[in-house]
Amino acid sequence: MADERQILSDARDLLANEARALDRLAETLDDGFIEAVRHLLTCQGRIVCTGIGKAGIIARKIGATLASTGTPADFLHPAEAIHGDLGRVTSRDVVLALSNSGTTEELLKLVGPVRSIGATVVAITSATDSPLALHADVVLAYGQVAEACPLGLAPTTSTTVMLALGDALAMAVLTERDFSTEEFARFHPGGNLGRSLMLVTEVMRSGDRLPVVGTDADIAQAVDAMTSTKGRPGAVIVVDDSGGFAGFYTDGDLRRNLLEARSSGDGDILTRKVAEFMTVSPVTIDPGDLVGDALRLLREKRIDQLAVVDKAGRAVGLLDIQDLLSIKALAWGPPT
Repeated sequence: MADERQILSDARDLLANEARALDRLAETLDDGFIEAVRHLLTCQGRIVCTGIGKAGIIARKIGATLASTGTPADFLHPAEAIHGDLGRVTSRDVVLALSNSGTTEELLKLVGPVRSIGATVVAITSATDSPLALHADVVLAYGQVAEACPLGLAPTTSTTVMLALGDALAMAVLTERDFSTEEFARFHPGGNLGRSLMLVTEVMRSGDRLPVVGTDADIAQAVDAMTSTKGRPGAVIVVDDSGGFAGFYTDGDLRRNLLEARSSGDGDILTRKVAEFMTVSPVTIDPGDLVGDALRLLREKRIDQLAVVDKAGRAVGLLDIQDLLSIKALAWGPPT
């Protein structure tokens, strides 16, 4: 095994090489990029990403990123395409073709038939005079790059540049579409990311699981509401005569009140109105906010419950930290 310091040195040189290539790409990006974005934005069909070998793997990733951010996209294997899968391509599609050299035989066999169908071809390649570039409608050429491979052979820097360029395309399209967080959540319903993008209204306690008392209720009635409501939440919503949100009273408040009452000799604490002790302006959250935002609030404020209040000032739910545990929200935390 090589000297450990040499291993680190080589790795740093490799990363620096790829970083320099990305810097050059940022500096040389031109109007062709804008034209490519325009084609992706106005595409009436799908973005068909294609490439072979390592470039094909990058094409798959770019297609996945586009699809997850609101732009319908698929991957088409060039070899399979010329044996029947070309039927997946229509005149309404944009074909995003990746090849470092621009001379990949399987890809070049695909371009002519794609053009005859009427689809637009956008090429991501190194040279503007390569066969692929010459047959494309739009060319994103990043120039010659030195592969980071010690042999200068394995696709490394070239695939990094392709990937970055694909990310730039996808994010430019996302921005131009005004793609929202809510739309993003629609395409990511599963896993940690999906849970962070759930809405508070999907998780909060409501209906017969929502403990509510009026401002004329005493503390004993508030405690009864906490303990008799399904799920035994650690707080109670206090509403005024019109049903509007008036305040919040928690089991933590109860403990403090009981200790203060013992110190002061107040034996009637449980018969006093909850309105005397409730928090009038507590931290609240809107039912349309994200679960990730709710978790951030709970952590920042070091509290266990949130009253869910709509824009009309009505208490519509309660979010307890146990509700986030039940969907395993605490395992990943809020999106940043």
